[in-house]
Amino acid sequence: MGETLKKGMLAGLQTAWKLSKFIFPITFIVTLLQFTPVLPWIVDMIAPFMRIFGLPGEAAIPLVLGTTLNLYSGIAGILSLELTVKEVFTLAVMLSFAHSMFIETAVALRVGVKLWVVLVVRFGLAFLSAITINLFWDGGSEIAKYGMMPEMTANPDGWGAILLLGLEKASYGILQLIIIVLPLMIIVQFLRDYGYMTKFSTRLAPFTKVIGVKPNASMTLVTGLVIGLAYGAGVMIQAVEEDGVSKKDATLAFIFLVACHAVVEDTLIFVPLGIPVLPLLAIRVVTAFILTIVVAYVWRRTEQKEARGVLES
Repeated sequence: MGETLKKGMLAGLQTAWKLSKFIFPITFIVTLLQFTPVLPWIVDMIAPFMRIFGLPGEAAIPLVLGTTLNLYSGIAGILSLELTVKEVFTLAVMLSFAHSMFIETAVALRVGVKLWVVLVVRFGLAFLSAITINLFWDGGSEIAKYGMMPEMTANPDGWGAILLLGLEKASYGILQLIIIVLPLMIIVQFLRDYGYMTKFSTRLAPFTKVIGVKPNASMTLVTGLVIGLAYGAGVMIQAVEEDGVSKKDATLAFIFLVACHAVVEDTLIFVPLGIPVLPLLAIRVVTAFILTIVVAYVWRRTEQKEARGVLES
């Protein structure tokens, strides 16, 4: 038991260190950008295209905040605007698929997922879902009634205070990472050393088979579903390095989790916006299954064609 605890703590600290090298500088830089002309410039550039999604130009504000920072920033931006239920629901779906892009993309690259896969899947799902809602949902025209307002904080006074705020947010992000990842990696180590991981993978084999992923990636899927991509990355990295999870299975698992991760938190967080959250969850789950099954099928067919080509030659 003592050896398991030691190995788990070491794995947790190593993982936290690997991820902190991405999370700290990205959080720091993006926090600083909020107080420069960069983010307003991005908002102004995106605003004219928002009508494609049935959204007003000012909806670009929460969209940019959510994609560059996190869901909480995006929701704070939504709460500052007067939008209809349909517009809020559209933004919620888009941000569910594409939020915290800088950090979560860096994590995906560390796991071994290709950059183009991350960008195409996340932004593709966000844009396609918004266009679909705009075209096929005629309801939601009433003004959204928000359940709570975010706490108002004063803007930092001067660059010294801005730099301090950036360091504070980045440091808090690392602390939060350690608090979550360290016990998680100890639990995973315990499950691995005492044979529970094999039993767990066997139980989930029917589920992983449906989406074309091998059972040894089951822990990666469950972790991402429960706590999200960024904090679940520790298990993903260890699974790739130690559990024999292939790059193909890691990519398929990531594609599934892009559409459907942190399902409890990322669903409940939208409750104060006064939108139907169960349809939001259903969209994410159904999209995750369909997309991953289709990609796995196409990938398998491509591999079979390549194998036949090699044999024929």
